[in-house]
Amino acid sequence: MNLSLVWIIYKDNSKNSKEAAILCVNQLNSIGVKVVSKVSSGCINPFPNLLSSTDEYPDLAIILGGDGTVLGAARELAIYNIPILSFNVGGNLGFLTHDYLQLKNKDLWIKIKEDRFTIQRRMMLEANLERSAIQNESKKSDHENKQSNLRSWALNDFYFKAYRDEVSPTCTLQLEIDGEEMNHFRGDGLICSTPTGSTAYAMASGGPILHPGIESIVISAICPMSLSSRPIVVPPNSRLVIKPIGDSTRRVRLWKDGSSAGLLDPEDRCLIERSQHYAMMVILEQSPSYYRTLAQKLNWANSFISK
Repeated sequence: MNLSLVWIIYKDNSKNSKEAAILCVNQLNSIGVKVVSKVSSGCINPFPNLLSSTDEYPDLAIILGGDGTVLGAARELAIYNIPILSFNVGGNLGFLTHDYLQLKNKDLWIKIKEDRFTIQRRMMLEANLERSAIQNESKKSDHENKQSNLRSWALNDFYFKAYRDEVSPTCTLQLEIDGEEMNHFRGDGLICSTPTGSTAYAMASGGPILHPGIESIVISAICPMSLSSRPIVVPPNSRLVIKPIGDSTRRVRLWKDGSSAGLLDPEDRCLIERSQHYAMMVILEQSPSYYRTLAQKLNWANSFISK
C-alpha cells in the first residue's frame, strides 16, 4: 500500500488514545509519511471538515478508540473507499479493532507498505427517511422535520424506538419487505442489522450471529409483546419499509449505529436497503479467523482459547 497521506482519528477524552496518536504520528513521520490527526467523539465529527478541506484523500485512515469510533469513521469514509485500520484504545469488546499493543511493533508500517494484510469489505445499510406530504404547523417548526427526506448509513444497524419513552416506552411499527406487508411489531422497537452488527444490539435482543461473509439483513424485535415475534434473516437485496403506527403522539426515533438519525411521525416511512458502499476494513492477519475472534470477544471456551 502506498502511504503518502494518512489520517489518524483518535477518541476524545482518552489519554491512551491521544498517546497512541502521538506514537503513530512520530512513527509515520519518521518514514516520510504525511499525517493529519483529528479528535472524534459523540459530539465531535471531524470528517465533514476533513473531507471538504482537501483535494487529496488519504491512503489509509487509522482509528484509535473503540467500536463506536470505528463505526463513525466507516459511515463517513465508505463512500470514498478509504481503507480503515483500527486499534482498540479505550474501547470495550472491540469486535472491529486490533489490540493496541500492535502499534508498538516496529515492523507494522513496513508490513502495511508491503501489502502484508487483508482488506475485508463489510456490508453496510442505507436508510432513506421519507416525510409525509401532510405536515401540520407544529411539525414544520420542528428542526428535525425541516428536511423532506433524510439519508443515513450504518455499518452495524438501524433501529427504531419510541421518541419519548417517559410518556410511552413502547411503539408499534409496520414492516413491509419487497412491497409485502409482513407484520406489526409492538414493543420497545425494531432492529435492522448487518452481519457485522449481528454481534451488537441485535445479538443482545436475541438475534443470530452471522459471519460477515454472509451478506444479509437481520430483523429483530426489541422486547416484543407477542411471543410469536422472532428474528428473521432476509436476502441482502431486500427492501424494507418501516412505518410508525398510531396517532400523532406516537413518534419514533431512528438510530444509526447508536447515534440519532432522525424522527418519524406516523405519516412517515423509512426505507432500508443494502448500501452500494462497503466499509473497507484492514485486517493485519493475512488469514484471519473470524471464529477465533468471536470466541475471544465473547469468552467462549475460555480454557481452550487461553492455551
